[in-house]
Amino acid sequence: MKAKTDEPGLAAREGAAALLTAVLKERQAFDEAFAREAAAGRLARAESRDRAFARAIAATALRRLGTIDTLIARCLDKELPNRAGPTRNILRAGTAELLFLRVAAHAAVGMNVETASRDHAARHFKALVNAVLRRLSREGDAMLDSLDTERLDTPDWLWESWCAAYGEETARAIVRAHYQDPPLDISVKTAAERDAWAEKLGAHVLPTGTLRLDDAGRIEELPGFGEGAWWVQDVAAAIPAKLLGDVAGREVLDLCAAPGGKTAELAALGARVTALDRSKPRLERLAQNLSRLHLTAETVVADAATFMPGRQWDAILLDAPCTATGTARRHPDVLRLKSPADRDKLAALQARLLDHAATLLAPGGTLVYCTCSLEPEEGVQQIARFLASHDDFERVPVSPQEAGGISEIVTGEGDLRSLPCHLGVEGGMDGFYAARLERKIYNDMAKHQGSLSLIDGRESRRQLSRSSHSKTVAR
Repeated sequence: MKAKTDEPGLAAREGAAALLTAVLKERQAFDEAFAREAAAGRLARAESRDRAFARAIAATALRRLGTIDTLIARCLDKELPNRAGPTRNILRAGTAELLFLRVAAHAAVGMNVETASRDHAARHFKALVNAVLRRLSREGDAMLDSLDTERLDTPDWLWESWCAAYGEETARAIVRAHYQDPPLDISVKTAAERDAWAEKLGAHVLPTGTLRLDDAGRIEELPGFGEGAWWVQDVAAAIPAKLLGDVAGREVLDLCAAPGGKTAELAALGARVTALDRSKPRLERLAQNLSRLHLTAETVVADAATFMPGRQWDAILLDAPCTATGTARRHPDVLRLKSPADRDKLAALQARLLDHAATLLAPGGTLVYCTCSLEPEEGVQQIARFLASHDDFERVPVSPQEAGGISEIVTGEGDLRSLPCHLGVEGGMDGFYAARLERKIYNDMAKHQGSLSLIDGRESRRQLSRSSHSKTVAR
Protein backbone atom coordinates (compact mmCIF):
# COMPACT_ATOMS: atom_id res chain seq x y z
CA MET A 1 0.00 0.00 0.00
CA LYS A 2 1.33 3.42 -0.91
CA ALA A 3 2.41 5.56 2.06
CA LYS A 4 0.32 8.60 2.84
CA THR A 5 3.29 10.91 3.24
CA ASP A 6 4.10 11.53 -0.41
CA GLU A 7 2.69 15.03 -0.70
CA PRO A 8 5.51 17.60 -0.27
CA GLY A 9 5.46 19.11 3.19
CA LEU A 10 2.95 16.70 4.67
CA ALA A 11 5.52 14.53 6.43
CA ALA A 12 6.88 17.60 8.21
CA ARG A 13 3.44 18.50 9.58
CA GLU A 14 2.63 14.95 10.63
CA GLY A 15 6.05 14.69 12.24
CA ALA A 16 5.67 17.99 14.10
CA ALA A 17 2.32 16.95 15.59
CA ALA A 18 3.76 13.57 16.55
CA LEU A 19 6.73 15.24 18.26
CA LEU A 20 4.47 17.48 20.29
CA THR A 21 2.36 14.49 21.33
CA ALA A 22 5.48 12.58 22.36
CA VAL A 23 6.74 15.45 24.53
CA LEU A 24 3.55 16.89 25.98
CA LYS A 25 1.45 13.75 26.37
CA GLU A 26 3.96 10.91 26.60
CA ARG A 27 6.57 13.00 28.49
CA GLN A 28 9.45 12.04 26.21
CA ALA A 29 12.53 14.20 25.86
CA PHE A 30 12.43 16.15 22.61
CA ASP A 31 15.70 14.81 21.20
CA GLU A 32 14.71 11.23 21.97
CA ALA A 33 11.29 11.73 20.40
CA PHE A 34 12.85 13.20 17.27
CA ALA A 35 15.29 10.29 16.99
CA ARG A 36 12.41 7.80 17.21
CA GLU A 37 10.29 9.64 14.65
CA ALA A 38 13.25 9.89 12.28
CA ALA A 39 14.01 6.19 12.67
CA ALA A 40 10.58 4.60 12.61
CA GLY A 41 7.84 7.22 12.68
CA ARG A 42 6.29 9.80 10.36
CA LEU A 43 9.70 11.19 9.47
CA ALA A 44 11.38 7.89 8.63
CA ARG A 45 10.72 8.27 4.88
CA ALA A 46 10.86 12.06 4.84
CA GLU A 47 13.43 14.20 3.08
CA SER A 48 16.08 15.78 5.31
CA ARG A 49 14.54 19.22 4.79
CA ASP A 50 11.16 17.93 6.01
CA ARG A 51 12.80 16.44 9.10
CA ALA A 52 14.47 19.75 9.84
CA PHE A 53 11.21 21.63 9.25
CA ALA A 54 9.26 19.28 11.55
CA ARG A 55 11.84 19.86 14.26
CA ALA A 56 11.64 23.64 13.80
CA ILE A 57 7.84 23.62 13.99
CA ALA A 58 7.73 21.49 17.14
CA ALA A 59 10.54 23.41 18.86
CA THR A 60 8.83 26.72 18.14
CA ALA A 61 5.52 25.41 19.47
CA LEU A 62 7.22 24.29 22.69
CA ARG A 63 8.97 27.63 23.13
CA ARG A 64 5.72 29.53 22.58
CA LEU A 65 3.36 27.00 24.13
CA GLY A 66 1.62 29.25 26.63
CA THR A 67 0.93 31.92 24.02
CA ILE A 68 -0.21 29.38 21.42
CA ASP A 69 -2.60 27.66 23.82
CA THR A 70 -4.08 31.03 24.81
CA LEU A 71 -4.69 31.94 21.18
CA ILE A 72 -6.27 28.57 20.39
CA ALA A 73 -8.52 28.85 23.46
CA ARG A 74 -9.78 32.23 22.21
CA CYS A 75 -10.84 30.57 18.99
CA LEU A 76 -12.72 27.67 20.58
CA ASP A 77 -16.19 27.74 22.06
CA LYS A 78 -15.40 24.80 24.33
CA GLU A 79 -12.54 22.48 25.24
CA LEU A 80 -11.55 19.79 22.80
CA PRO A 81 -12.81 16.37 23.91
CA ASN A 82 -10.45 13.48 24.66
CA ARG A 83 -11.59 11.74 21.49
CA ALA A 84 -10.01 14.55 19.43
CA GLY A 85 -6.69 12.68 19.51
CA PRO A 86 -3.79 14.80 18.19
CA THR A 87 -6.06 17.68 17.11
CA ARG A 88 -4.70 20.08 19.74
CA ASN A 89 -1.13 19.38 18.72
CA ILE A 90 -1.99 19.84 15.05
CA LEU A 91 -3.46 23.23 15.99
CA ARG A 92 -0.36 24.07 18.01
CA ALA A 93 1.90 23.19 15.11
CA GLY A 94 -0.21 25.19 12.66
CA THR A 95 -0.24 28.22 14.93
CA ALA A 96 3.54 28.06 15.32
CA GLU A 97 3.87 28.02 11.53
CA LEU A 98 1.51 30.92 10.95
CA LEU A 99 2.52 33.37 13.66
CA PHE A 100 6.14 32.59 14.49
CA LEU A 101 7.69 30.83 11.51
CA ARG A 102 5.69 33.02 9.11
CA VAL A 103 4.79 30.24 6.71
CA ALA A 104 2.33 31.27 3.99
CA ALA A 105 -1.23 30.87 5.26
CA HIS A 106 -2.43 28.66 2.40
CA ALA A 107 0.40 26.19 3.04
CA ALA A 108 0.19 26.19 6.83
CA VAL A 109 -3.59 25.86 6.90
CA GLY A 110 -3.87 23.39 4.03
CA MET A 111 -1.14 21.03 5.21
CA ASN A 112 -2.38 20.92 8.81
CA VAL A 113 -5.96 20.30 7.73
CA GLU A 114 -4.65 17.44 5.58
CA THR A 115 -2.69 16.14 8.57
CA ALA A 116 -5.90 16.08 10.60
CA SER A 117 -7.81 14.33 7.81
CA ARG A 118 -5.29 11.46 7.80
CA ASP A 119 -5.60 10.67 11.50
CA HIS A 120 -8.43 8.39 12.55
CA ALA A 121 -9.36 10.60 15.53
CA ALA A 122 -8.44 14.09 14.29
CA ARG A 123 -10.22 13.70 10.94
CA HIS A 124 -13.54 14.34 12.69
CA PHE A 125 -12.19 17.77 13.67
CA LYS A 126 -10.58 18.85 10.40
CA ALA A 127 -13.25 21.51 9.85
CA LEU A 128 -12.43 22.96 13.25
CA VAL A 129 -8.70 22.91 12.45
CA ASN A 130 -9.44 24.76 9.22
CA ALA A 131 -11.62 27.37 10.96
CA VAL A 132 -9.21 28.05 13.85
CA LEU A 133 -6.12 28.34 11.68
CA ARG A 134 -7.85 30.56 9.14
CA ARG A 135 -9.01 32.88 11.90
CA LEU A 136 -5.51 33.02 13.36
CA SER A 137 -4.07 33.79 9.93
CA ARG A 138 -6.34 36.85 9.83
CA GLU A 139 -6.46 37.97 13.45
CA GLY A 140 -3.49 36.30 15.13
CA ASP A 141 -1.10 39.25 15.02
CA ALA A 142 -3.67 41.56 16.61
CA MET A 143 -4.33 38.97 19.30
CA LEU A 144 -0.61 38.69 19.98
CA ASP A 145 -0.34 42.41 20.62
CA SER A 146 -2.68 42.07 23.59
CA LEU A 147 -0.79 39.23 25.29
CA ASP A 148 2.07 39.16 27.77
CA THR A 149 3.80 36.42 25.81
CA GLU A 150 6.91 36.21 28.00
CA ARG A 151 4.80 35.49 31.06
CA LEU A 152 2.49 33.08 29.23
CA ASP A 153 5.37 31.06 27.82
CA THR A 154 6.97 30.44 31.22
CA PRO A 155 5.56 27.89 33.69
CA ASP A 156 4.50 29.54 36.95
CA TRP A 157 7.14 27.94 39.15
CA LEU A 158 9.96 29.01 36.85
CA TRP A 159 8.66 32.54 36.43
CA GLU A 160 8.49 32.95 40.20
CA SER A 161 11.93 31.43 40.65
CA TRP A 162 13.61 33.60 38.01
CA CYS A 163 11.92 36.82 39.13
CA ALA A 164 12.97 36.16 42.72
CA ALA A 165 16.54 35.26 41.77
CA TYR A 166 17.26 37.73 38.96
CA GLY A 167 14.45 40.31 38.89
CA GLU A 168 11.54 40.52 36.46
CA GLU A 169 13.44 42.45 33.79
CA THR A 170 16.13 39.79 33.60
CA ALA A 171 13.53 37.01 33.75
CA ARG A 172 11.90 38.48 30.66
CA ALA A 173 15.28 38.71 28.94
CA ILE A 174 15.83 35.01 29.68
CA VAL A 175 12.51 34.11 28.08
CA ARG A 176 13.24 36.22 25.00
CA ALA A 177 16.56 34.42 24.64
CA HIS A 178 14.68 31.11 24.63
CA TYR A 179 12.71 32.24 21.58
CA GLN A 180 15.81 32.28 19.39
CA ASP A 181 17.35 29.30 17.65
CA PRO A 182 20.78 28.91 19.27
CA PRO A 183 23.94 29.05 17.17
CA LEU A 184 26.35 26.12 17.10
CA ASP A 185 29.31 26.37 19.49
CA ILE A 186 32.34 24.15 19.15
CA SER A 187 35.57 23.59 21.06
CA VAL A 188 38.87 22.84 19.34
CA LYS A 189 41.67 20.86 20.92
CA THR A 190 44.27 23.58 21.23
CA ALA A 191 44.38 27.37 21.17
CA ALA A 192 46.97 27.14 18.39
CA GLU A 193 44.38 25.56 16.08
CA ARG A 194 41.59 28.00 16.93
CA ASP A 195 42.02 30.65 14.24
CA ALA A 196 42.68 28.11 11.50
CA TRP A 197 39.48 26.21 12.24
CA ALA A 198 37.51 29.43 12.60
CA GLU A 199 38.52 30.33 9.06
CA LYS A 200 37.75 26.86 7.68
CA LEU A 201 34.35 26.76 9.33
CA GLY A 202 33.38 30.37 8.75
CA ALA A 203 33.06 30.79 12.51
CA HIS A 204 33.87 33.69 14.78
CA VAL A 205 35.82 33.31 18.02
CA LEU A 206 34.04 34.25 21.25
CA PRO A 207 35.92 35.91 24.13
CA THR A 208 36.29 32.55 25.92
CA GLY A 209 37.90 30.89 22.88
CA THR A 210 34.80 28.98 21.76
CA LEU A 211 34.07 28.99 18.02
CA ARG A 212 30.54 30.01 17.03
CA LEU A 213 28.74 29.22 13.78
CA ASP A 214 25.48 31.06 13.18
CA ASP A 215 24.28 28.78 10.36
CA ALA A 216 25.97 25.41 10.68
CA GLY A 217 23.83 22.93 8.75
CA ARG A 218 24.46 19.23 9.38
CA ILE A 219 27.19 18.85 11.99
CA GLU A 220 28.57 15.62 10.51
CA GLU A 221 29.17 17.35 7.18
CA LEU A 222 31.24 20.22 8.57
CA PRO A 223 34.99 20.30 7.92
CA GLY A 224 36.98 18.68 10.70
CA PHE A 225 34.21 16.55 12.18
CA GLY A 226 35.32 13.29 10.63
CA GLU A 227 38.95 13.84 11.52
CA GLY A 228 38.11 14.66 15.14
CA ALA A 229 39.36 18.24 15.16
CA TRP A 230 36.57 19.59 17.40
CA TRP A 231 33.42 18.79 19.35
CA VAL A 232 30.12 20.55 19.98
CA GLN A 233 30.00 22.36 23.34
CA ASP A 234 28.10 25.48 24.36
CA VAL A 235 30.29 28.42 25.30
CA ALA A 236 29.05 28.36 28.91
CA ALA A 237 29.64 24.61 29.27
CA ALA A 238 33.26 25.05 28.19
CA ILE A 239 34.17 27.34 31.10
CA PRO A 240 33.93 25.13 34.26
CA ALA A 241 36.73 22.72 33.30
CA LYS A 242 39.07 25.66 32.79
CA LEU A 243 38.53 26.68 36.42
CA LEU A 244 40.69 23.75 37.52
CA GLY A 245 43.69 25.68 36.18
CA ASP A 246 46.66 24.09 34.48
CA VAL A 247 45.82 20.38 34.38
CA ALA A 248 48.57 19.27 31.98
CA GLY A 249 50.11 16.07 33.33
CA ARG A 250 47.77 16.01 36.34
CA GLU A 251 45.21 13.35 37.21
CA VAL A 252 41.67 14.72 37.18
CA LEU A 253 38.47 13.01 38.28
CA ASP A 254 35.45 13.90 36.14
CA LEU A 255 32.31 12.89 38.02
CA CYS A 256 29.01 12.37 36.15
CA ALA A 257 31.11 12.68 33.01
CA ALA A 258 28.79 11.59 30.19
CA PRO A 259 28.23 12.68 27.44
CA GLY A 260 31.85 13.81 27.69
CA GLY A 261 32.33 17.36 26.48
CA LYS A 262 34.23 18.32 29.62
CA THR A 263 36.14 15.04 29.60
CA ALA A 264 37.33 15.84 26.07
CA GLU A 265 38.24 19.35 27.16
CA LEU A 266 40.33 18.12 30.08
CA ALA A 267 42.03 15.44 28.00
CA ALA A 268 42.83 17.98 25.27
CA LEU A 269 44.46 20.17 27.94
CA GLY A 270 46.79 17.31 28.80
CA ALA A 271 45.09 15.91 31.90
CA ARG A 272 45.01 12.23 32.70
CA VAL A 273 41.27 11.95 33.17
CA THR A 274 39.23 9.38 35.05
CA ALA A 275 35.71 9.77 33.64
CA LEU A 276 33.06 8.30 35.92
CA ASP A 277 29.36 7.82 35.22
CA ARG A 278 26.74 5.40 36.50
CA SER A 279 25.41 4.68 33.00
CA LYS A 280 27.43 2.15 31.01
CA PRO A 281 25.73 3.01 27.67
CA ARG A 282 26.43 6.72 28.18
CA LEU A 283 30.06 5.97 29.01
CA GLU A 284 30.31 3.86 25.87
CA ARG A 285 29.11 6.84 23.84
CA LEU A 286 31.64 9.00 25.68
CA ALA A 287 34.38 6.57 24.69
CA GLN A 288 33.21 6.66 21.08
CA ASN A 289 33.35 10.46 21.09
CA LEU A 290 36.85 10.41 22.53
CA SER A 291 37.91 7.90 19.89
CA ARG A 292 36.72 10.23 17.12
CA LEU A 293 38.68 13.05 18.75
CA HIS A 294 41.80 10.89 19.20
CA LEU A 295 41.74 11.58 22.93
CA THR A 296 41.95 9.15 25.82
CA ALA A 297 40.51 8.85 29.31
CA GLU A 298 40.00 6.06 31.78
CA THR A 299 36.30 5.29 32.16
CA VAL A 300 34.70 3.95 35.33
CA VAL A 301 31.12 2.74 35.63
CA ALA A 302 30.10 3.65 39.17
CA ASP A 303 27.71 5.76 41.25
CA ALA A 304 29.45 9.06 42.02
CA ALA A 305 27.56 9.27 45.33
CA THR A 306 29.08 6.04 46.67
CA PHE A 307 32.32 5.61 44.67
CA MET A 308 35.07 4.34 47.04
CA PRO A 309 38.35 4.05 45.09
CA GLY A 310 40.67 4.09 48.09
CA ARG A 311 42.53 7.18 46.89
CA GLN A 312 42.11 10.92 46.42
CA TRP A 313 42.58 13.40 43.57
CA ASP A 314 43.86 16.97 43.72
CA ALA A 315 41.50 18.07 40.93
CA ILE A 316 37.83 17.06 40.62
CA LEU A 317 35.08 18.29 38.32
CA LEU A 318 31.51 17.53 39.38
CA ASP A 319 28.99 18.33 36.66
CA ALA A 320 25.99 17.27 38.69
CA PRO A 321 22.64 16.03 37.30
CA CYS A 322 20.14 18.89 37.35
CA THR A 323 16.88 20.19 35.91
CA ALA A 324 18.86 21.66 32.97
CA THR A 325 16.63 24.73 32.87
CA GLY A 326 19.62 26.71 31.60
CA THR A 327 19.58 24.75 28.34
CA ALA A 328 16.04 25.62 27.24
CA ARG A 329 17.31 27.53 24.17
CA ARG A 330 18.33 24.20 22.63
CA HIS A 331 16.08 21.89 24.67
CA PRO A 332 12.69 23.65 24.82
CA ASP A 333 11.03 20.55 26.24
CA VAL A 334 12.86 21.07 29.55
CA LEU A 335 10.51 23.83 30.65
CA ARG A 336 7.51 21.55 30.07
CA LEU A 337 8.89 18.32 31.50
CA LYS A 338 10.50 19.53 34.73
CA SER A 339 8.71 20.49 37.94
CA PRO A 340 9.49 21.86 41.41
CA ALA A 341 9.46 18.25 42.64
CA ASP A 342 12.18 17.39 40.12
CA ARG A 343 14.22 20.38 41.27
CA ASP A 344 13.98 19.40 44.92
CA LYS A 345 14.79 15.74 44.22
CA LEU A 346 17.80 16.70 42.13
CA ALA A 347 18.98 19.25 44.70
CA ALA A 348 19.03 16.48 47.31
CA LEU A 349 21.04 14.29 44.93
CA GLN A 350 23.46 17.14 44.23
CA ALA A 351 24.04 17.57 47.95
CA ARG A 352 24.92 13.88 48.31
CA LEU A 353 27.23 14.00 45.29
CA LEU A 354 28.98 17.14 46.48
CA ASP A 355 29.46 15.84 50.00
CA HIS A 356 30.92 12.59 48.69
CA ALA A 357 33.11 14.32 46.11
CA ALA A 358 34.63 16.27 49.01
CA THR A 359 35.92 13.01 50.50
CA LEU A 360 37.68 12.18 47.22
CA LEU A 361 39.59 15.48 47.14
CA ALA A 362 43.09 15.62 48.57
CA PRO A 363 44.02 18.44 51.00
CA GLY A 364 45.06 21.46 48.95
CA GLY A 365 43.05 20.18 45.99
CA THR A 366 40.47 21.96 43.85
CA LEU A 367 36.86 20.90 43.29
CA VAL A 368 34.69 22.60 40.68
CA TYR A 369 30.93 22.06 41.08
CA CYS A 370 28.65 23.00 38.19
CA THR A 371 25.13 22.58 36.85
CA CYS A 372 23.32 23.78 33.74
CA SER A 373 20.39 24.98 35.82
CA LEU A 374 19.03 28.47 36.46
CA GLU A 375 17.57 27.46 39.82
CA PRO A 376 19.30 28.83 42.95
CA GLU A 377 18.55 25.57 44.79
CA GLU A 378 20.87 23.80 42.36
CA GLY A 379 23.55 26.45 42.40
CA VAL A 380 24.40 29.13 44.91
CA GLN A 381 22.20 27.64 47.65
CA GLN A 382 23.90 24.27 47.18
CA ILE A 383 27.31 25.83 47.72
CA ALA A 384 26.13 27.87 50.72
CA ARG A 385 24.84 24.67 52.34
CA PHE A 386 28.10 22.86 51.59
CA LEU A 387 30.39 25.56 52.97
CA ALA A 388 28.27 25.89 56.10
CA SER A 389 28.84 22.21 56.89
CA HIS A 390 32.41 21.79 55.62
CA ASP A 391 34.73 24.19 57.42
CA ASP A 392 37.73 22.51 55.80
CA PHE A 393 36.69 23.97 52.43
CA GLU A 394 36.70 27.50 51.10
CA ARG A 395 35.48 29.19 47.95
CA VAL A 396 38.15 30.30 45.48
CA PRO A 397 36.63 33.20 43.50
CA VAL A 398 36.56 33.08 39.73
CA SER A 399 38.01 36.16 38.05
CA PRO A 400 36.40 37.79 35.00
CA GLN A 401 39.60 37.00 33.07
CA GLU A 402 38.96 33.28 33.63
CA ALA A 403 35.53 33.80 32.08
CA GLY A 404 36.90 35.38 28.92
CA GLY A 405 36.59 38.87 30.36
CA ILE A 406 32.78 38.59 30.46
CA SER A 407 32.38 40.23 33.85
CA GLU A 408 28.57 39.97 33.86
CA ILE A 409 28.75 36.18 34.27
CA VAL A 410 30.84 36.37 37.46
CA THR A 411 28.91 36.99 40.67
CA GLY A 412 29.96 39.21 43.54
CA GLU A 413 30.87 36.07 45.50
CA GLY A 414 33.14 34.93 42.69
CA ASP A 415 31.01 32.17 41.19
CA LEU A 416 30.17 31.64 37.53
CA ARG A 417 26.51 32.46 36.79
CA SER A 418 25.70 32.70 33.09
CA LEU A 419 22.19 33.33 31.80
CA PRO A 420 20.70 32.65 28.34
CA CYS A 421 20.48 36.41 27.75
CA HIS A 422 24.21 36.96 28.30
CA LEU A 423 26.23 37.48 25.09
CA GLY A 424 22.85 38.42 23.65
CA VAL A 425 24.22 40.32 20.65
CA GLU A 426 26.37 37.31 19.75
CA GLY A 427 23.47 34.84 20.08
CA GLY A 428 23.27 34.07 23.80
CA MET A 429 24.64 31.23 25.89
CA ASP A 430 23.35 28.45 28.10
CA GLY A 431 22.56 29.15 31.72
CA PHE A 432 25.34 27.66 33.86
CA TYR A 433 26.43 27.83 37.48
CA ALA A 434 29.89 26.89 38.71
CA ALA A 435 31.75 27.35 41.97
CA ARG A 436 35.39 26.58 42.70
CA LEU A 437 36.18 25.09 46.08
CA GLU A 438 39.49 24.31 47.74
CA ARG A 439 40.19 21.86 50.52
CA LYS A 440 42.30 23.47 53.19
CA ILE A 441 45.48 21.90 54.55
CA TYR A 442 45.92 21.55 58.31
CA ASN A 443 49.38 21.78 59.82
CA ASP A 444 49.79 18.42 61.59
CA MET A 445 52.47 19.70 63.98
CA ALA A 446 50.21 22.48 65.21
CA LYS A 447 47.39 19.97 65.53
CA HIS A 448 49.50 17.79 67.88
CA GLN A 449 50.19 20.88 69.99
CA GLY A 450 46.47 21.27 70.56
CA SER A 451 45.67 23.94 68.05
CA LEU A 452 44.81 24.02 64.37
CA SER A 453 46.85 26.03 61.95
CA LEU A 454 45.64 26.45 58.41
CA ILE A 455 48.05 26.77 55.54
CA ASP A 456 46.70 28.61 52.56
CA GLY A 457 45.83 25.90 50.05
CA ARG A 458 47.09 27.76 47.02
CA GLU A 459 50.49 28.40 48.63
CA SER A 460 50.61 24.79 49.79
CA ARG A 461 50.05 23.43 46.31
CA ARG A 462 53.13 25.30 45.13
CA GLN A 463 55.10 23.44 47.80
CA LEU A 464 53.62 20.01 47.17
CA SER A 465 55.01 17.66 44.56
CA ARG A 466 52.74 16.61 41.71
CA SER A 467 53.57 12.95 42.03
CA SER A 468 51.04 10.74 40.24
CA HIS A 469 48.58 8.56 42.10
CA SER A 470 48.20 4.94 41.09
CA LYS A 471 45.51 4.37 38.44
CA THR A 472 41.99 3.61 39.56
CA VAL A 473 40.64 0.17 38.77
CA ALA A 474 37.32 0.32 36.89
CA ARG A 475 34.41 -0.78 39.04
